[in-house]
Amino acid sequence: MEKFTQHSGIVAPVDRVNVDTDAIIPKQFLKRIERTGFGQFLFFEWRFQEDGVTPNEDFEMNKPRYQGASILITRANFGCGSSREHAPWAIKDYGFRVIIAPSFADIFYNNCFKNGILPIRLPEEQVEELFQRTAKYEGYQLHVDLENKVIRDDHGLEITFDLEEHRRQYLLLGLDDIGLTLQHEDKIAAYEAKHAERLAYN
Repeated sequence: MEKFTQHSGIVAPVDRVNVDTDAIIPKQFLKRIERTGFGQFLFFEWRFQEDGVTPNEDFEMNKPRYQGASILITRANFGCGSSREHAPWAIKDYGFRVIIAPSFADIFYNNCFKNGILPIRLPEEQVEELFQRTAKYEGYQLHVDLENKVIRDDHGLEITFDLEEHRRQYLLLGLDDIGLTLQHEDKIAAYEAKHAERLAYN
């Protein structure tokens, strides 16, 4: 998994609470077994008209000023609903590396770290400030420094954020669950060798 230390990018807003995983990636697109290719279906029922082809011009992410965004800001309880890991797959495949919200559903939050996405929880008033700035400045960008747990913009804003240290290390080192296990490969090999000796002796 790619290491995450710092990231700068355009911010796109999804100004809705309780965005569930079916809204993030609708169930009809869950037939793929690969982790890639889901980005085109992100927020599908919001991004497109009923024909599934014509962009919905009223949806925030379809506005020209947010094209190429890699940082998503949204409201409370993002990622609620079913536990499908396809949701962070779709978010990452679309190009988002950071999601900022007041709160996240627990399973979705955990899955983000497993897929190289940084979910940042901020107080609602700070999230509201980001929404205001995103609307005010064309091509609004944020600079996220995971090493120092700081968010900055180009207009004097600086926000610190909290993150559990073990989760921070996952991203800084680019480790998923398998990578984390392989850090102890020597101990695993020693245990297996000892176990094999015990079986042979018996």
